[in-house]
Amino acid sequence: MKGTLSMSKTVAKQKKTVITRKELAKQKVLIAWSAVFVIYGFIFCYLPLAGWLMAFENYKNKTGLLHSKWVGLEKFKFLFSDVTFLKVIRNTFCMGTLNLIFTTLTAIIFAILLNEFRLLRAKKVVQTISYLPHFLSWIIVTGILNDALSSTGIINELLIKFGLVKDSVPFFSIPALFWPIVTFAHVWKETGWNAIIYLSAITSIDPCLYEAASIDGAGRWGKIKNVTLPGIRPTIIILLIMNMGNLLNAGFEVQYLLGNGLVKSVSDTIDIYVLTWGISQNDYSLGTAAGIFKSVVSIVIIVVANQIAKRRSGERLF
Repeated sequence: MKGTLSMSKTVAKQKKTVITRKELAKQKVLIAWSAVFVIYGFIFCYLPLAGWLMAFENYKNKTGLLHSKWVGLEKFKFLFSDVTFLKVIRNTFCMGTLNLIFTTLTAIIFAILLNEFRLLRAKKVVQTISYLPHFLSWIIVTGILNDALSSTGIINELLIKFGLVKDSVPFFSIPALFWPIVTFAHVWKETGWNAIIYLSAITSIDPCLYEAASIDGAGRWGKIKNVTLPGIRPTIIILLIMNMGNLLNAGFEVQYLLGNGLVKSVSDTIDIYVLTWGISQNDYSLGTAAGIFKSVVSIVIIVVANQIAKRRSGERLF
């Protein structure tokens, strides 16, 4: 009896092996393409992490990565004792939070409004126009902002014409206005593109739910509240978790291009700090330490956000 059971187990294992090999043979094209991307990711994403060693050295170009003087955590101690770096962290986190909140809200609202369009042609035209700014470079976007918000720009002309102000407002010279300007730039550029995912999630909702809501007497707002929003809730949570990791990726181009000496205290981000110390002053070790800090904090934020979402709603990224 025992011999029969062992033989049956061996045959079952052999069958599983055969089936697995057949499946691999069928999927060989997909496996080959997957291998290309895995190799690409390893070479360009993981292999460069060896450069993190610079953060623990007093790196010099002459001595190289393996022969520079080891300093341990000295660069990290300098970072957290530097008042400028602490301000940079504040700026980056605040701008990242504002970008996350407003780009998410506007994308959800815009997707719901697009879904309520009854004219298919109008819906396609509006959607196409809305996501075109995503393909513009930040240089073009900041150029448009500079022209619109300059002392002779259209915004100041309208404000003066309607009697809201007497003289033109120097938008880029007022620190309190810098974060709202950056947030508006991100919202204008990315709302249409971000709304595509939410719109796809809305179209996947079962139409029978809307019919049932209509039978129960629900109007448009009732359907949005009781059918649409609960239907896209998992998508919202997953995207929020993913985007939480970008809180310290508030941007580089827009702050660097729109910033100036008058708003430097609120415009500098971690990326600009890395550029200043790592390249302009040739302190690659300090720049690398700042980059490691940003990466580690981003990972921690994603893990914490994932655990909170798992406990509160059951949705999770991993």
